[in-house]
Amino acid sequence: MKRALVLGASGGMGYSIVNELTDRGIEVIAFARTKKKLEKLFSAKQNVTIFTGDIFKLEDLMEAAANVDIIFQAANIPYPEWEEKLANFIGQVVQVTETKNIKLALVDNIYAYGKNPGVKVNEQTPKNPHTKKGNIRLQVANMVMQANNKSFIAHFPDFYGPNAENTLLHYTLQRALANKPSIYIGNQKIAREFIFTPDGAKALVELALNETSYGEEWNIPGHSVITGEEIVKIIRELTGYNKKVFTVTKSMIQMLGLFNPMMREVVELFYLNEDPVVLSGEKFERRIGPLPRTSYYDGLKQTIDYMRGTVKV
Repeated sequence: MKRALVLGASGGMGYSIVNELTDRGIEVIAFARTKKKLEKLFSAKQNVTIFTGDIFKLEDLMEAAANVDIIFQAANIPYPEWEEKLANFIGQVVQVTETKNIKLALVDNIYAYGKNPGVKVNEQTPKNPHTKKGNIRLQVANMVMQANNKSFIAHFPDFYGPNAENTLLHYTLQRALANKPSIYIGNQKIAREFIFTPDGAKALVELALNETSYGEEWNIPGHSVITGEEIVKIIRELTGYNKKVFTVTKSMIQMLGLFNPMMREVVELFYLNEDPVVLSGEKFERRIGPLPRTSYYDGLKQTIDYMRGTVKV
């Protein structure tokens, strides 16, 4: 791999993918909609070319993909737009890879697996989506796996990390760093899984560099499971924060959903806060090697340092 296109480069996972690729000496086309944010993130980076475009325009995707070896699809689409736009967008990405005979690495979530089966979910676990978004993700995955190209899909739990702003833990951290009463979405006593985005990016690039990865789906777990109470304790240790952290319940989100279409979509996924799905990384470790597993303490420290502007990751 000499040259890669990263879609959604200004987002949480996209940012970490760009950094991981350039750290390995791979040239990157960083694609996003907002030039100002791309310049802020990558202007000082060698081997990064900024491309401002519309992910929904086939001609923009085609132009950005000129002379690349692989597309990393990490672009996020707002939940309310999934039904109308997500499958069409991924279909266009697949069309680009087929037309140009290049590879595809798709960043995916865990929604298609449906409810917690009671054990860690591996790649052989049947997909049984029970939500609208889960069914859309399954449709997209099937499309990618049936494409006439070399593709793989990597399933991740919820993200946290540098520049990962549209995430559950970002809202908790943001208010804590402002020294305001904060929130945690879901029961703080229930242990669930989050992945530090640089770890996720490292695993994704390892898969992309391994020819045997293609044509398959891969589950990439976080370091371990952790409760909200444990996360808040780490935040307090790292920052001296002493304000209250309120629990956001499903009924509270349902109330917000009366006025906010995004919150209406979030309600559908609240089951992941009540009985979390946890991924098995056994296949990755057996076939590829040890998974990157930054501890929650170190991951939160790096995330907080980034948010404070004291370090770039």
